Order: sequence, then structure tokens, then C-alpha cells
Amino acid sequence: MTRTLATARRLIRLVGARHEALEIGRNRLVAMAAVFVLGFLLIGGRLVSLTLDVGETEPTVARSGRAAPSTERADIVDRNGVVLASSLPTAALYANPRDVLDPVETARAISTLFPDVAYDSLLARLRSETTFVWIKRSLTPRQKYEVNRLGLPGVYFQRGERRVYPHGNAASHVIGLTDVDGRGLTGAEQYFDARLKDGSGPLQLSLDIRAQTVLRDTLAESVARFGALGGSAIMLDVRNGEIVALVSLPDFDPNQPSQAVGEAAFNRTTKGVYEMGSTFKVLTTAIALETGTVNLQDGYDASTPIRVGRFTISDFHGKKRWLSVPEILVYSSNIGAAKMAVDIGAKNFRSYLDRLGLLTPAHLELPEVGDPLSPQRWRDINTMTIGFGHGIAVSPVQMAAAVAATVNGGTIRPASILMQNGQPHGTRVFSDETSRRVRELLRLVVTNGTGRKADVPGYQVGGKTGTAEKLGGRGYRADSLVSSFIGIFPGDDPAYVVLALLDEPKGIAETQGNATGSWTAAPMVGQLVQRLGPLLGVAPGVVTAQGQIASEAQLIFTRATGARSGERRLATN
Repeated sequence: MTRTLATARRLIRLVGARHEALEIGRNRLVAMAAVFVLGFLLIGGRLVSLTLDVGETEPTVARSGRAAPSTERADIVDRNGVVLASSLPTAALYANPRDVLDPVETARAISTLFPDVAYDSLLARLRSETTFVWIKRSLTPRQKYEVNRLGLPGVYFQRGERRVYPHGNAASHVIGLTDVDGRGLTGAEQYFDARLKDGSGPLQLSLDIRAQTVLRDTLAESVARFGALGGSAIMLDVRNGEIVALVSLPDFDPNQPSQAVGEAAFNRTTKGVYEMGSTFKVLTTAIALETGTVNLQDGYDASTPIRVGRFTISDFHGKKRWLSVPEILVYSSNIGAAKMAVDIGAKNFRSYLDRLGLLTPAHLELPEVGDPLSPQRWRDINTMTIGFGHGIAVSPVQMAAAVAATVNGGTIRPASILMQNGQPHGTRVFSDETSRRVRELLRLVVTNGTGRKADVPGYQVGGKTGTAEKLGGRGYRADSLVSSFIGIFPGDDPAYVVLALLDEPKGIAETQGNATGSWTAAPMVGQLVQRLGPLLGVAPGVVTAQGQIASEAQLIFTRATGARSGERRLATN
């Protein structure tokens, strides 16, 4: 009996132990299964993350402490909302040398995939003690895929952006460009760098990319045709100072930053300053009329050159007689303009030029703004030469804004590359009456004087030519000209000022060897008015009987020249 009980107890213990072993094994299997499932979930989640390129799981700050480039730089758009600059998401490739298992194989694989990445240089950097090495920026999705296929330890991606400019060269000097880290380097990109990063949305400029493209194409054709070193052109709304188009040649493609060097990087329209020649006579005449120095019936004796010390002021194809005020502008008389400036007086003359913004840098929303050049001490000879556009150098954008003030009713408004809300506040410089007279005179220059090649039927174009010799080592060089034309349209109620300038154009057979403003720049402005007028909603007008009534300036000019009709040949200055 005792043996039976002992046997029974052993059996019970054996069954209990077996049951306990089974329970332990089952628990272990469950735990192992849970671990495997969790592992698969983690691996699967990571694969999905990599496949979808989830930003939160990618490194955004390199281990060296360098911040990742911002991916929130705003677009730049034109006045109609057309994108001029935008940012596209992209990837950058970098490595942590401490994580690279085989520097030789890694350098070989990457340099084979990217021939522009030098093997020796990359190998040296992968063997360094640093923890961060840039390999290549702005990868395309295909390039990123190919790198992933290599499966190289220690090689990683960082999210970034690439700035793109859909219109290439068209507005490069206005828009500018950024560096590889998204910082503005030139143009609006630099001036508005903080604004483009503050999250307030697109930056809208006053440019019209349609007008901008036409302006650039037309200027490029003229630069090529006359073999000029470069050119400048600007279209400005006289009512509010908005710059509708602005071009400087040569230029560059901001999508290829390496092109933005030397002459191509220099903005002739805003940073370049030039002696503008006879276009300055518009301002001299306006100031003389405003101050009461002259009226339209007055005039000056231009029969003989002016000699001041070693200087001689003469006319190009001069009439060698007394000239009325309209004739001085129509025939572009240096002698008449010089005498007019002297009568205005140096102090008065300088004060008006200062009020027109010609003695200080332009207040323009671009970093590339030139300093005008003017005499430290104004003597009589300085006043005389400045009267016809020599001895003072200003930028084309300054000249355009100043002429706009003479024709818009007399108010100077700073030129701007931004859209203006209504009509911005300005400073009155001339009266409405003076402004009206200047418009009449500018129209007369186109109908009867040096600006005939700028005329466009229906637009009553007004304007003034300018031809200035450039300074050389021993004074002015007659064979190196800055030729320009500044025009307004429509002439009776101007909406726009257009200025075109060619730097050292060469005469050709079609111009009988002439390279002056009347032969080179005036025809260009005529083409621009013809092409841009309808584009900007300025329809050509029909001349009515009322419109055929001669202006006061026209009547005075006709009386002064009526007895000398044989002398009414085109001046070429």
C-alpha cells in the first residue's frame, strides 16, 4: 500500500512538471512570436517610410551642426501673377565618414554614378575625421533612386530646394539669383531675402513679363545689329513710377549661376551711370520754363560756338543763327541749351536736379544702384555742359523717372519694381502748364526733329535723342558713343516713358555710317511702342479735327522756321 501511494505521488509530480514545462514553452513561443511580429512591423514601417520619403524620418540637420536649407522661400510673380522665380523640392547627398565601411568602394561607386564628383577628392574626404561631407546637391528623383540602389553605408540624403527661373534670361537683372543654400545674391532675391522667407506668400513685382520679353528681344536685336558693347532699356509708368520692364545687356541665365560674372552681372540700367547727352535738354528746358527764365517765344543766338577758357561748345550740324526755344530742342542745340542753363543759374539749376533725384542714388528696391556723378563745385562751364547733358552722369532709371515727372503733370515719384496701390505720394517739381508745354515740345522733336524715326501712327510719340561721347584717357572720344532716345506715349496724355540706350554702337550701311541716337535708339523705341502699346492696353488713337489743331510750340516753331524752310533738314544729334 505504501509503495502504491509513493508511485501515485511520483506520477502526480511528473504530470505537474510536464504541464508546467508545456506552459513555460507555450509562453516562450508567444513571447518570441510577439517579438518577431513587432520586428516585422518596425522593419515594414521603416521601408514604407523610406519608400514614401517621409520628411520627418530624414535627417534635416547634419551631425556637424549645420542647418538644412529652408524649403519655404516664396515665389516671385509678375504683375499678372505669372511665376518668375519658384522653388522645387530636391535632395542633397552627404556622408558621415565614420559610418562609411569602405571609403574606396563608396568613392568609386559615387564617382562612377556622378562623373562631376572627383574620385580622389571624395576619397580623401571620406577618410577624414569629420562627421559630415557634402557630396552632391540638387539631385533629381532618378539620381536619388540610383544612389539608393547602391546601398552604401554612411551615405544619406537631406531634403532641400532648388530655385528655378522659368523665363531664363528675360528678367535676370531684376529678379537676381540665390546661392546653393537659398540665400539671395543679387536683384530682388537679395533685396527681399528676408521677405521671401517670412511666410507671407508670393512677392509681386510691377514687371509685366510679356513687356519684359519684348523689351529684351528688341534691345538684343539692336545691340547685335549695331555691334554695341551692351545696352539698356526701361519702360516706366509715368502715373505711379512702376517699372513695367527693365533690361540690361549682356545678361545671364539665373538657372546657370556661373554665367553671372563680369559684364553679364553688371546692371547697366540701375547701377551704370552715363552722361546722357542731349536727352538732358528736356530737363534744362523744363526747368527754364518753370522758373520763368524763358517762355516758348524766347530764344538764343546760336550762330557762333561758345568759348570758355580751353573749352569750346558747338552744335552738331548747327543752324548758325538765332533759335527759338522749340528750335533749340528740335535741332538739339548745345549752344542754346548751355546759354539757357546759365540764365537759370547754377544754384537754381542744381536745386531742381536734386529735386528730380539726379544728384543722389535712386531709391529703388534693388541692391545694384549706382551713385550719380556731378561736380563738387559748379562753375559756369559746369552749368553750361550739364545743360546739354555732359559733365553729369546718371543711371537710365533715374533719367526715366525725371522725364516722367516733366510729362505727368510735374510730380516726381520714385521708380519702383513693386506694384503700387493707387497713385503713390510724390513731390511736385513742375506746374501742369510747364508739363503740358514739355509734352508739346517732345512731340515736336518727333514730328520735325531728331526723333522722327521713333514716330508710330496713332500714338503721338514724343521724345528726345541723345548722343554723348565717352571719356577716355585724354578727354572725350569721338568714336565711342553712348546713343539713346527717351520717348513718351501717347504724347497728349502719357502713360509710359521708354528709354533705350546703346553703349558704343557702330554705324552701318543702312544708317549711312551714323551711330547717333536718332539712327540707332530712336527706331528701337518706335518698334517698342508699336509692339507694346496694344499689349498694355494702349490703343492707337484716331486724330480728330480737334487733334489736328497745332500746339503753341508747333506754331512758334513754324513761324521761326517758315522763312527758312530750306533749313528744315533733319539734325542727327
